[in-house]
Amino acid sequence: MKIYEVSDKKKYLDLLLIGDEQESMIYRYLDGGIMFVLDDGGIKGEAVVCDTGGGVAEIKNIAVLPEYRKCGYGKALIEFVCERYKKDFSVLRAGTGESSLTVPFYEKCGFTRAHTVKNFFTDNYDYPIIEGGVRLTDMVYFEKRLKL
Repeated sequence: MKIYEVSDKKKYLDLLLIGDEQESMIYRYLDGGIMFVLDDGGIKGEAVVCDTGGGVAEIKNIAVLPEYRKCGYGKALIEFVCERYKKDFSVLRAGTGESSLTVPFYEKCGFTRAHTVKNFFTDNYDYPIIEGGVRLTDMVYFEKRLKL
């Protein structure tokens, strides 16, 4: 398994759309972020990380192909990002919807709830975002300390 940075981020748009369903939202952060892909006999997942200032790096998009979920690839991407950014950032942040599919993943990876942005999904997306049968409304931010 290899994880490496890619410069042609738009080449992976189909994968990015798994992590963020609206293309216009992806373009808000794509140019300013660094994209990593996980290759294990083919591309299995990706993560886009941005410097949001104040010693905080934020995972703006993380996705694993559906057929490879629960194989440790998402966790491997998180661990890679933590290792890569721990020298230059004190906190790694990730935002997600209040979903039984994503919240336990971040908690299992050592993140804790930081804050919530009310109505983020209803205010910023052109159509309802449904995950695990639930319509997402608020963005829940999780944080993980990278430096003690």
